Amino acid sequence: MRVARSFAFVDLCGFTGFTSGEGDDRATAVLADFRACVRGIAGRRGVRVAKWLGDGAMIVAVEPGPLVAAVLELEAKVDEGSSPLPIRAGLATGAVILFDGDDYIGTPVNLAARLCDVSGPRQILAVPELVAACPRWGAAGEQHRLAIAGFPAPVDVVRLTRRPPGPDPVTDPVCGLVLAAGNAVTRAVDGRTWSFCSESCAVSWSDGAAMSDAVTEGADQA
Repeated sequence: MRVARSFAFVDLCGFTGFTSGEGDDRATAVLADFRACVRGIAGRRGVRVAKWLGDGAMIVAVEPGPLVAAVLELEAKVDEGSSPLPIRAGLATGAVILFDGDDYIGTPVNLAARLCDVSGPRQILAVPELVAACPRWGAAGEQHRLAIAGFPAPVDVVRLTRRPPGPDPVTDPVCGLVLAAGNAVTRAVDGRTWSFCSESCAVSWSDGAAMSDAVTEGADQA
């Protein structure tokens, strides 16, 4: 069956050398933190970890917007967190064959993997079709052509980045991303305006607030 999907391959840069220098236990701890971060972001953004690839992961999404936002957030969390290793990523989108119910075959999958391979530390390379899927706090660099192993002709790619928060930043209370107020999604709750990076974080906040109110009400009635 042929379906439209968006794919991202992400991995930790320099993991092999880090393992050799720091030892297996330290490397395993770094990898565990990375995977926990990926799982948390994927679950909130509504994308799926299709498979783990050693020090990396393959992520798939039905809609491209949540995938782009997830990878940009992941780069921020890893870069600004405690990980000694940055990530790199490659993204592509298009029609693929869904094979045996849980695997994908097609050019977008291969291209996303190759773009990850040629990315440098803290680089997110994507096909130009994904520029329109960037969140308001994301940006795309100049389009250029890149020779990719396994592809007969150079491929058009862009680098995706986060926009600087500017002089009037706000912090998403769910994911912790810092962004310009003008690029935020706002919601009024209990007379206060909250700023979020996306609808998914706004929904998570609303669901959490509703659950908290329900718990409080239940405790009052006990």
